[in-house]
Amino acid sequence: MLVTLLTLGLLYHSVFAAPDTAAAWQALLRSTLSGAGRAPVLLALALVPINWGLEAWKWHRLARHLEPVTFGRSLRAVFVGLTLGFATPNRVGDYAGRIIELKSRRVSALGAVFLGRYCQLVATVLAGVAGLLYFLLKFYLRGYPAAGLGVVASALLISGVVLVPLYRSRLLLAALGLWRPLRRFRPALAIMPTYPARALHTVLAISGLRYGVFCGQFLLLLSAYGVASAPGPAVAAVAGTFLLKSLVPSLNALADVGVRELSATHLFGLLGQPALPVLSASLSLWVINIALPSAAGLLLVPGLRVLREKPVGR
Repeated sequence: MLVTLLTLGLLYHSVFAAPDTAAAWQALLRSTLSGAGRAPVLLALALVPINWGLEAWKWHRLARHLEPVTFGRSLRAVFVGLTLGFATPNRVGDYAGRIIELKSRRVSALGAVFLGRYCQLVATVLAGVAGLLYFLLKFYLRGYPAAGLGVVASALLISGVVLVPLYRSRLLLAALGLWRPLRRFRPALAIMPTYPARALHTVLAISGLRYGVFCGQFLLLLSAYGVASAPGPAVAAVAGTFLLKSLVPSLNALADVGVRELSATHLFGLLGQPALPVLSASLSLWVINIALPSAAGLLLVPGLRVLREKPVGR
C-alpha cells in the first residue's frame, strides 16, 4: 500500500502539478476521440477479445491436463477470475475464479494457474529485460563499456534463470522443501513436472502471443494520443514498462494504476515524449483491458452457484 501511495504521489507531482493540466488533458481526449486518433483506439478495443481469448486458450491447454474442459468453460473461468482478482492482493482471486469452474483436482488446479501466470511472467521478463537493457546502455551506461558488458551478462543470466522453474520444475519443488514456510505450496505445485515439454512450449508460445497483443494495444493507444517515437525505442519502452509494473506487488487491480503510468512516463520521457499523452495511453490501456472486462465478468459471478445447483426431484 505504501508503494502504491508513493507511486501515485510521484505521478501526481510529475504530471498534475503543472498548471492547466486538466484543461490540456480534456483537450487531448477530445482531439483523440474525435480526430485521427479514433481509428487506433477502436483497433485497440478490437484486440481486447483476442487478448482474453488467448488467455482462455492458454488456460484451456492447462486445465485439460487435469480434466476434460471445453473452451467455453475456460473462457468463463478467465472472466470470473479476472473479476474476482480485481479487488484481491496480487489478483489471487484469479485462482479462485478458475478453480471453481473445475469439478475435481482443485489442489492441482492451483499449480496449473500458477504455471499459466508464470509463463506470462517469463514472456514479460524476457522482453522487459531486453527493453530495459536498451535504456541502460543508451542513457545510463554510455561511455562505461565495462559496466555495460556486465549488465549485458546479467541480462543473459536473468533470461536463463527465469526459464529454470518452468522446464526444471522439480528443482523448484526441491527448493520449496528446504524452507518450512514454503512447504505448504508443494502439493499444489507438484502438478508442474507432469506437464510434458511440448505442452510447456505451447503455453509459453500463447503467452508470447498475448504479450504481443498487449504491446500492440499500448503502441496503438500511444499513436492515438500523438506519441511519436521510433518503433524500436517505443517497443523497448513498452517492454520495460510492463516489466517494471510486474516487479511491484499490488494490493489489487486499482493499485496497478500508477506503477505502470510512472514507469511509462519516465521511459518515454527519456525518448523526449511529453508525459500527458503517455499517461493517457497507459490509463486507457488499463481501462479497456482490465476495468471493462472485469465489469463484464460481474455478469457471470452471481450465476456460478445457481448453475451448479442440481435440480430437486420433482
